[in-house]
Amino acid sequence: MRINCKELPNGIRIVHQEINHTRLVHCGFILNIGSRDEDQEQEGLAHFWEHMAFKGTQKRKSFHIINRLESLGGELNAYTTKEKICFYASILKEHYAKAAELLFDITFHSTFPEKQIEKERQVILEEMAMYRDSPEDAIQDELDALVFDQHALGRNILGTEKTVSNFHQQDFFNFISSRLDTHHIVFSVVGNLPFEKVLKQIEGPLREIPSKRTLYTRGGFHHYHAKQSSLPREVTQSLCAIGRPAYSLHDPKRYQLFLLNNILGGPSMNSRLNLSLRETYGYVYSVESTYQPFSDTGFFGIYFGTEEKTLKKSIEIVYREMEKLRKKKLGTLQLHTAKVQAIGQMAMAEENYASLMLVYGKTLLDHGKIDPLECIFEQIRQTSAIDLQEIAQEIFHPESLSCLMYTPA
Repeated sequence: MRINCKELPNGIRIVHQEINHTRLVHCGFILNIGSRDEDQEQEGLAHFWEHMAFKGTQKRKSFHIINRLESLGGELNAYTTKEKICFYASILKEHYAKAAELLFDITFHSTFPEKQIEKERQVILEEMAMYRDSPEDAIQDELDALVFDQHALGRNILGTEKTVSNFHQQDFFNFISSRLDTHHIVFSVVGNLPFEKVLKQIEGPLREIPSKRTLYTRGGFHHYHAKQSSLPREVTQSLCAIGRPAYSLHDPKRYQLFLLNNILGGPSMNSRLNLSLRETYGYVYSVESTYQPFSDTGFFGIYFGTEEKTLKKSIEIVYREMEKLRKKKLGTLQLHTAKVQAIGQMAMAEENYASLMLVYGKTLLDHGKIDPLECIFEQIRQTSAIDLQEIAQEIFHPESLSCLMYTPA
């Protein structure tokens, strides 16, 4: 299936793929702005902007924004990451024009009413309290802070109570003015519509957005030192998070690390960590490892919970499994099976068209092009056992890993 791309004179890009065997259209704006782009006193502002986009525009109040697509059976949503803000919708194809117009309105014409800021401030403070009450989420944020130290990548996307309590209308306008670059905006569409109809609705309004370049550049992360920390928490079981920086979005080894991570602790039940910690010893209910690439660095992490009496043994098992991958190459059959599994998982993910739409937008922002999935498959197929062992020797080196533990207070 062909992927269509068009760049407008102001730098905004439109990417599209037509899928005929669905009734739906998924579309959204992906902005190359995230929590790492905040100054320290702005911590949480990008996420607050995501919330406020639904609270009023130059021609709509909050209720009209919420009701516009919901009344048609559609969905309107948004999220913020370290490097992206996304406003997106899913709707029956006959209502695409309404979804595209609404997304354009909330992305470019939000007014950030002061009264709504006060209301939403309390909502976000409650969201922060909810995360504090969820140690599984909190430990992931604290591991980020441990690994990335004082760098913006280590800050909590939600911000702090102090910063969130001090934001006002002008703060949003100032942040957008200093960070929004029209050459770093993509409108992505996947669904049952030809490219001509997609352009007919959105191209005209987008062309009216003035071209804008920002002088802002992201501060790189350069200095990492492994750390160990154990913190008492109001938890019934001990939690452990192990991690370190990893390869960036532009590193040719990123797909190899994706494959290696899948073998160690990916989403399947046959990952090495799951087979050892859960199936063999029964120490955990769940364990996972993750790899997240950023524009200039990346992050590798492992997370699990266990009883306090089995925490030490569980950590030893995790390090032992990593050491096996460092010391011994995968056999021919093991490597083949791992590749088939990873390719199958990626192929199934492509069937989620809402996620595919967001992936297209992010990929175009990050790489300036969208490679066919088969190209990624081929890079995985070309990975050798020696490639994986060399990456394991680097990424899984025990002295390079930070470790954070929550223990019952």
